[in-house]
Amino acid sequence: MTLTFISNYINHHQIPLSDCLYEKLGENYHFVQTEPMAEERKAMGWQSENDALPYLVCSYEQPELAEKLLMESDVVVFGGCENEEMIRPRLLAGKLTFRYSERIYKEGQWKFVSPRGLKQKYHDHVKFRKAPVYLLCAGGYVASDFHLVHAYPGKMLRWGYFPAYKPYAGDDCHAKRRANNTTILLWAGRFIDWKHPEMAIRLMADLKKEGYGCRLQMIGGGPLEDSLKQETVVQGLNDCVEFCGYKKPEQVREAMECADIHLFTSDYREGWGAVLNESMNSGCAAVANKGIGAVPYLIKDGENGYFYPNGDYETFKKRVKSLLDDRDACFLMGQKAYETIRDTWNPQTAAEHLLAVAREMQTVLENGQIPRLPELMLPAEGPVSVAPVLSPGIWN
Repeated sequence: MTLTFISNYINHHQIPLSDCLYEKLGENYHFVQTEPMAEERKAMGWQSENDALPYLVCSYEQPELAEKLLMESDVVVFGGCENEEMIRPRLLAGKLTFRYSERIYKEGQWKFVSPRGLKQKYHDHVKFRKAPVYLLCAGGYVASDFHLVHAYPGKMLRWGYFPAYKPYAGDDCHAKRRANNTTILLWAGRFIDWKHPEMAIRLMADLKKEGYGCRLQMIGGGPLEDSLKQETVVQGLNDCVEFCGYKKPEQVREAMECADIHLFTSDYREGWGAVLNESMNSGCAAVANKGIGAVPYLIKDGENGYFYPNGDYETFKKRVKSLLDDRDACFLMGQKAYETIRDTWNPQTAAEHLLAVAREMQTVLENGQIPRLPELMLPAEGPVSVAPVLSPGIWN
């Protein structure tokens, strides 16, 4: 089987999956990058040694090879590209294709009523609803968005982003944090409005007033940095809040291994949120906004993490305090989080599931039929299992 993954650019959230696919397929696997990485992402430490990746093809440098792979590969996974016309010849040819996508209505599903938008969605997605084209839903609410426009009926599968999985000796993910006498909270991301870093500062102000002796590490930077630092001074939090700046991915993981609780405060505009995979792999107990795309797939509320309703600060604070009040329970939740990534949501499992389903689909196509999900041996959960249609307004 030949498989080609096409996206705007490769990064540390995609390389581990590509490495697994290359390990299984060898020269029959390629990743086609359609544009250079943005400077902002490079500043965040996302730049990788791309030249060393044996499967990487840059379409802007090797257009003929990219086009050949697009049309002649047995399977193509396509997403994250602004140029939708790139995939159109393959769709018209009726070749097995997986589209992967985050939400198309992150700012509100009411936008689907736009006539212009509906026309474009029909052109890009609905038109090929009877073709061998399937949707990999990179987020819990993706299926709901596409369901609104009647795209991919009965053809939507769970997907996501798959940062590197890190195992721990004896499955002990708490070795470093046990050495801390102080409970550490961690927030990581860009300081922008829809990620709501201000909730973490507000939380620390309340916790300090109530006598909690925890510390908060804020990793990242962005346009809200100055205002966040000013609020920290106003609230008298300089002794318990540390602004760490941007860190390389491996440094973020090191911080996560020492932190007890991961605060993930983004709203519905966070399409997936790979930082959740990373913190759960590190054994953090996550308290996350349920609007984040990864949350419905990764978190079982009260078991391997907590979620709270979008914008509900009081529930957010209550969840954090329950973990601060019982560190053993916090450790147990972090252990369950680690096991979720170890057993299910990791790049190795994603690669195995994708290849197994793609091979079965290919066999059905060779017999002159269009593969139907109910007739396939799909995994019961995790990557490439059937994606439920979860409305962001009513999911609990």
